[in-house]
Amino acid sequence: MGTEQIQSKLQRLLVSAGLEELSAREAERFGAYFELFVRWNERTNLSAIRDEDGILSRHFLESIGCARLLPQGIATLLDFGSGGGFPGVPVAICREEIAVVLAESQGKKAAFLQEVVRVLGLKARVAHGRAETLSEAFDCVTLRAVDRMEAAVQAAASLVRTGGQMVLMTTREDLAGFVTAAGVGFEWDEGRPLPGSEKGILALGRKG
Repeated sequence: MGTEQIQSKLQRLLVSAGLEELSAREAERFGAYFELFVRWNERTNLSAIRDEDGILSRHFLESIGCARLLPQGIATLLDFGSGGGFPGVPVAICREEIAVVLAESQGKKAAFLQEVVRVLGLKARVAHGRAETLSEAFDCVTLRAVDRMEAAVQAAASLVRTGGQMVLMTTREDLAGFVTAAGVGFEWDEGRPLPGSEKGILALGRKG
C-alpha cells in the first residue's frame, strides 16, 4: 500500500476513534514514519506486530492518542525505552512545542530512531544507552511496553522533575503494580482509555 493510502487509512482510524484528523504536515510525516518502520522491522526486531492494520491501530493510533492527552505546558519529555519510537516519535510529530528525548539501549533500535529523527526533521534527539543513566530531569516521562516494566517505572521516577508528570501506557490490571513501583511521591489519575485499544489506558501521575 502506498504512502498516501497509509495516510488516508490512519485518518479514517482517527475519525472512527472520535479523534481529529492529522494536519497535512503531520499525515505526511506519519506516512514516512510508517515506511521506515516497516522497512527496518523486516531486518531489525522493532516490534512483533508486523501487519499494516496492527501497526496503525496498536502503535500509531494509541501513540497519537497519548500525544493528544498529554497536558499543556510540557517543554521536555523523555520516552523511556523508546524501542520503535512509541509514543515518543508521535509525540514529537503532534506536539512540536515539546523537546523529546528518545532513550533506547539497543544499538539497532537506536540507529533506527536516529534515522527517523533525521528523515522526518523532528525536534527530538536520541539517547543511546540506558535511560536511568541520564543526569537531567524532565517535565514528562513516558513508558510503554518496556522490558521489566516495574523496574523501569521505579528508575523513571527519579527522572521526573518536581511538579512533572509520569505517563504510563498500560492496562487497568497492571496499573496498581506500576503505581507502587513509582513510589509515594506521585498522585495518579484513574487512567483514560487509549483510542483503538480494547484494554489499554493512559495513566498520568504528578510528582509532588
